[in-house]
Amino acid sequence: MTRARDYGRRRAHRPLIAVPARFAATTSALRYAAEVNARALVEAVWRAGGEPATIHPHAPAGVCDPAETAARLARFDGVLLPGGGDLSPHRYGADEAHEAVYDVDHEQDAFDLEVACQARELELPLLAVCRGLQVVNTALGGTLHQDMGGPGREHRHVRHPVSLTPGSAVALATGVTTVDASCFHHQHVDRLGEGLIATARAADGTIEAVEATGGGGWLLAVQWHPEDTARTDPAQQRLFDALVRAASAYR
Repeated sequence: MTRARDYGRRRAHRPLIAVPARFAATTSALRYAAEVNARALVEAVWRAGGEPATIHPHAPAGVCDPAETAARLARFDGVLLPGGGDLSPHRYGADEAHEAVYDVDHEQDAFDLEVACQARELELPLLAVCRGLQVVNTALGGTLHQDMGGPGREHRHVRHPVSLTPGSAVALATGVTTVDASCFHHQHVDRLGEGLIATARAADGTIEAVEATGGGGWLLAVQWHPEDTARTDPAQQRLFDALVRAASAYR
């Protein structure tokens, strides 16, 4: 191989970002049930210079093999945990599920939780979005409010300002201390998981971002959907840029 071709290959390398798929009951273009990820999400990773790779959530009967998951993640440079349906409340110790809980899938839950745990063990850079934040918090021993309820505390399909803690990872990543967040959630953090701190809140006090205080690699989790507006809002795109930068430095 010539030196020029070798240089071209090295320049073309994109950090490989694992993105667990979401199960979809129907997808018309494929004619059958499918495994999907939001186009806006993977495009945001691509714009950041990463190579997004959808991975199959394998957890038969709702049980995930830690060693297998660790081996699968070992080839990647970073992980992005996307949004999706609700976690089963029994995953964080609740006896009953609120009537508003929806789209629970035990295989998806088991896989996402194990991915979060193994990413921390491997010190893989990890960005988590919406459900992803709730997965990380639960994986680290935290709990969730199952439903925010009532007018004025609903965060479904709205955009609202979120205040970021100055000097925090989320503030450093976005380059601002207030973002206009695109939210679609009815659950939020109750008790924080071990080693996590809240670094962003909505006006009503809802925790909107968490990050790690100790080891385990770069970790940032946001309750909103930055991919919704990342194409036109540089602050949101910078969250994906930060993930890819951390992934580039991983090996």
